[in-house]
Amino acid sequence: MLNFLLVGAAGYIAPRHLKAIRDTGNNLLAVVDPHDSVGILDSYFRNVSYFQEFERFDRHVDKLIRNGTKIDYVSICSPNYLHDAHIRFGLRVGANIICEKPLVIKAENCHVLEEKEREYNTKVNTILQLRLHPAIIALKQKIDHEQSKKHNVKLTYFTSRGPWYLYSWKGDNVKSGGLAMNIGIHFFDMLMWIFGDCISVGVNEKSDTTIAGTMELEKANVDWQLSIDYDRLPEQCKIDDRSTYRSVVVDGKELEFSDGFADLHTKAYEEIIDDRGFGIKDCYSSIRLVNEIMEIQ
Repeated sequence: MLNFLLVGAAGYIAPRHLKAIRDTGNNLLAVVDPHDSVGILDSYFRNVSYFQEFERFDRHVDKLIRNGTKIDYVSICSPNYLHDAHIRFGLRVGANIICEKPLVIKAENCHVLEEKEREYNTKVNTILQLRLHPAIIALKQKIDHEQSKKHNVKLTYFTSRGPWYLYSWKGDNVKSGGLAMNIGIHFFDMLMWIFGDCISVGVNEKSDTTIAGTMELEKANVDWQLSIDYDRLPEQCKIDDRSTYRSVVVDGKELEFSDGFADLHTKAYEEIIDDRGFGIKDCYSSIRLVNEIMEIQ
């Protein structure tokens, strides 16, 4: 049984990490979150030490270590702009890291974290769950085994968000990395994983709620569109009261991957614990790409 810490327990993504820690048979020792809406903890673990202030959390972790408790992993679900600092904290206490995407919001920070990995002899892992989806794995295998060919790809991802989004840290580009980073980074990673590195990228629409453009990858020309605007949802989604629409069309054929998302975080944890996780080098290219997208006026 491995010992985990969790940074960020009150947000949207934390329950997937709590479930993954529990379902892989491991132990959660302590969590920290400035917001005290953390009752979700009781659904997964009992007697977890909870802290609102990071300083008190840090002191508690120091006591655990001095009393002989090994911290195996620090899971990070904090806002994007805090990932870098929280990763460094985890490395300093001798733990491996499991960090939600994006790993960091500036590509240059990846190089420093690689140095820190070597310094502390630890591993930084990130969650790139789309790489574990069976339908996406099958598409990659197909593309890998065919003769060199340029495909036509259309990526559409609409996930409706209310006015709160733009007033939260997610609506602040400095803190979130921008819309393309916050809701698009795993899709850009998926496309580059399947179709190769980006040769060029363009943006033809950019607002607070929508960003769209084109990119040329080694094996594909891609039209992409990301939005949190409810009005962009297809009518059938509105009729069905569904807030999310995701579509990847390759050469006119829809890639069916709407199902199979429920346990991908748990699968990611299993891979990481078996030392097959995705690390800094795996996510660097997509972070650099999004940095470029956000700089385009």
